[in-house]
Amino acid sequence: MADNMISAALSRQAGLQKELLAVANNIANANTTGYRAEGVIFSEYVKALDGADSISMTRANAHSIDLTQGEIIATKGQFDIAIAGEGFFLLEGNDGPRLTRAGVFALNEQSELVDPEGRKVLNEGEGAIAIPQGAKSVTFSPTGEVSVDGQVLGRLAVVVAPPEGLVREGDNLFRSDAEYEPAEDYAIIQGAVEGSNVNSMNEFVRLIEVQRAYEGTKGFLDKEAERLRNLVQTLGRAE
Repeated sequence: MADNMISAALSRQAGLQKELLAVANNIANANTTGYRAEGVIFSEYVKALDGADSISMTRANAHSIDLTQGEIIATKGQFDIAIAGEGFFLLEGNDGPRLTRAGVFALNEQSELVDPEGRKVLNEGEGAIAIPQGAKSVTFSPTGEVSVDGQVLGRLAVVVAPPEGLVREGDNLFRSDAEYEPAEDYAIIQGAVEGSNVNSMNEFVRLIEVQRAYEGTKGFLDKEAERLRNLVQTLGRAE
């Protein structure tokens, strides 16, 4: 029975450690443009034991992404773009498109719209958005149409994907393991970016709760280890 209790406690510790890392990462990215808070989903496995009470084991084997809208922050940057509502911008990736809410863009040497890492921002046809050199005016309409000197060149790709299919890559980049579709309920805001959706106060409270739970279980494991050491020593003296 003691072994079962220790196994259950260790499985809880492993899950709490993952949650600690998730909460700490959220706090660290409270000011990261377009960041989406992440949580840990715990699963419980209950097994009946012959002639004894059942044992419950836990696993933290899934993550949840909070898609709540972050604050829209005005920057007046010509290529700073925020999404109000649902959806993600689509970026070019080495092995498929990537999704982001961080609309801090600029032009590369080929006058293509890119993110700070040089990834191309994609249009509805998943092609690059090239701005003719010498353009005097570049505007983004609420529906994502890109106009240069009053002429429409194309439209930004804004897509939605199931939260359970999102896999984080870095602080504010995702790939989707599920199919994504064009977003409908959104508006593009030029000259602004979206801030992180992390609620710092809630995250700090959660951090304290998880730390206390972790320390409490650690205390039980330390006492159990001491009890087993004393038992082994007693048995050794008896021999």
